[in-house]
Amino acid sequence: MDLSLGDDLRSFVDASPSPGHAAAEIARRLTAGGFRELAETDVWELSPGNAVFTVRGASVVAVRVGSDPVAEAGLRIIGAHTDSSTFRVRPRYDLRQAGYKLVGVEPYGGGLWHTWLDRELTVAGRLALRGGTTVLATLPGAPLRLPSLAIHLDRSVREGLVLDPQRHLQPVWGSELSTEPGLLEALASAAGVSAADVVGHDLVLADTQPAARAGADGSWVAAPRLDDLACCHSGLTAMLRASAARHTQVLVCNDHEEVGSGSATGARGSFLEDVVSRLAEGPQGFARTVAASKLVSADMAHAVHPTRPERHEPAHQPVLGGGPVLKLNANQAYATDAVSGGWFTERCQDAGVPVQHFVSRADLPCGSTIGPLTATRLGLSTVDVGAPQLAMHSARELCSALDVPHMVAAFTSCLQHG
Repeated sequence: MDLSLGDDLRSFVDASPSPGHAAAEIARRLTAGGFRELAETDVWELSPGNAVFTVRGASVVAVRVGSDPVAEAGLRIIGAHTDSSTFRVRPRYDLRQAGYKLVGVEPYGGGLWHTWLDRELTVAGRLALRGGTTVLATLPGAPLRLPSLAIHLDRSVREGLVLDPQRHLQPVWGSELSTEPGLLEALASAAGVSAADVVGHDLVLADTQPAARAGADGSWVAAPRLDDLACCHSGLTAMLRASAARHTQVLVCNDHEEVGSGSATGARGSFLEDVVSRLAEGPQGFARTVAASKLVSADMAHAVHPTRPERHEPAHQPVLGGGPVLKLNANQAYATDAVSGGWFTERCQDAGVPVQHFVSRADLPCGSTIGPLTATRLGLSTVDVGAPQLAMHSARELCSALDVPHMVAAFTSCLQHG
């Protein structure tokens, strides 16, 4: 049982406590794999075989140029997202209450907030500096915590825990009697910059417990942010492993999926479209390129729950370790249709990878992904897939290391197939 790719996923997650860190780790691995970074302000002059990437905020697009013109051969795109449900630090974060120093935060995305209680937390993200530059920072150690209220002080918790995010989910990080530096000063020191030069921040809370092997045979991965860093990792690994083809290969990892993707760096923004426009020549070339292209929208999928199987559609119950999950929804919460789903199934067959299927129960709402948003904006033929996981949107999620090579092989097949 080879768990090496699962171990590499754990390293990737540990290096990515914030979306900005995730984008930086993707960029680092692309550079190590021979890709060259280009700025969006540069003039791009690309030739067949060129491997390049560009970064916008906490989003990344990587491109390997194919041997044929993109208007003829099209693109094969793997898409994922760098953000996860967490808490964002507010601009005026310095709170004092009951003799404690707290950090003002607000929920980001739809998290299972009770799972963040009594965990060792830190703050990570980007600091904006004078002159328009940014630097990544993480508070060392585990300085923050969201402490539960003792049952002796609230017996009603036995009937169900109710958390008010404004009052109950503000992490404590010290006593008013302590003399440690302020949050911004500590982050600036950790980043090696002067606090006086910090003019803005984009910071999140992060669990400090490292990703770990789990399960009876050690084949599971327990980690924060698997949704969707696991798919970023599989798509990135496939991009680095894929051989050049006649078509152009693309990896896009967007920020802000967990809050609707409505930003300059999200899937509803222009980032991917701007890159495709650079690859195509004029409106006719762009339209022909899109018509010849395919997008694999990769976002984690729900494995059947061991004690709540009734919450799943009886005939569609993916399991950990069972391979990629093809996601479908009659109301287009997922972009998969007969053609795109069939194409992905064929690519998995080519790679010897099993395929599972997920649909929501008819009496339960369905989540969504970057797939329908990107398909709507660009008109791309799109399939929604993901690796099965448990505890989605928890502070600590669970997937199988055995699914990582399945996902990588499937994505590599998608990138290489014309």
